[in-house]
Amino acid sequence: MLRDITLGQYFPAESPIHRLDARTKIAGTFLYLISLFLVRSFGGFLIALLFLALCIKVSKVPLSFMLKGLKPVFVIILFTFILNMFMTQGTVLWSWGFLHITKEGVYSAFFMVVRLALLIVGSSLLTLSTKPISLTDGIERLMQPFQRFGLPAHELAMMMSIALRFIPTLLEETDKIMKAQMARGADFESGNLLQRAKSLIPLLVPLFISAFRIAADLAMAMEARCYRGGDNRTRLHRMAFRRGDAVAAATLTIYLLILLLQTYII
Repeated sequence: MLRDITLGQYFPAESPIHRLDARTKIAGTFLYLISLFLVRSFGGFLIALLFLALCIKVSKVPLSFMLKGLKPVFVIILFTFILNMFMTQGTVLWSWGFLHITKEGVYSAFFMVVRLALLIVGSSLLTLSTKPISLTDGIERLMQPFQRFGLPAHELAMMMSIALRFIPTLLEETDKIMKAQMARGADFESGNLLQRAKSLIPLLVPLFISAFRIAADLAMAMEARCYRGGDNRTRLHRMAFRRGDAVAAATLTIYLLILLLQTYII
């Protein structure tokens, strides 16, 4: 289950999406996620789905690898579906006691599940196609205009990229701890959902210790390399917008226009 989490991982490939400037991908992902909350119909979700499928196809990241990231959040998605289906008022389709399923609830539940799935897959595509160092530089450059208002752009970008970068590391460490405890007789598989959750509590202490150790090692390595933040910092690869970024921006603009037309006019 832990290995199915794809957020924060990088999938190396030679594709037009991988070659895009990090700022283009970050801004494009941000706009795509916002567009998902504007959708109000099946047609709108179909347009968003087709656009995301096109991006996945161009990125050359296997679809099965991306869909694998939905497995760890399946319980959350299922809970959201049930909650929206039973808690939305409207035309009653089925009732039993105090439980009611309405027509509006079914629509709301379906839309929410599809929206969550597209949000997760769309966000994963950004990290899968962008190296952590490029992601850091892109976030920092996008937040630079706010530095005049006292926003520590470099520090925020560094923290965000480190958090994303160490998600796979902490998951791998959790997997090692689980296997070590299972070898000593621990049981994480049997029992109901509550019992399984309780069996994971002994993992927290060694996991926190491991996380603090990794953080200390990272801080020591940064100090040993005389890291002093973003002041006068140079970069090996300079960021620059190219023709591919212009094509990506035009494609995103067309997608947004079609989605807005379908949502608010047609």
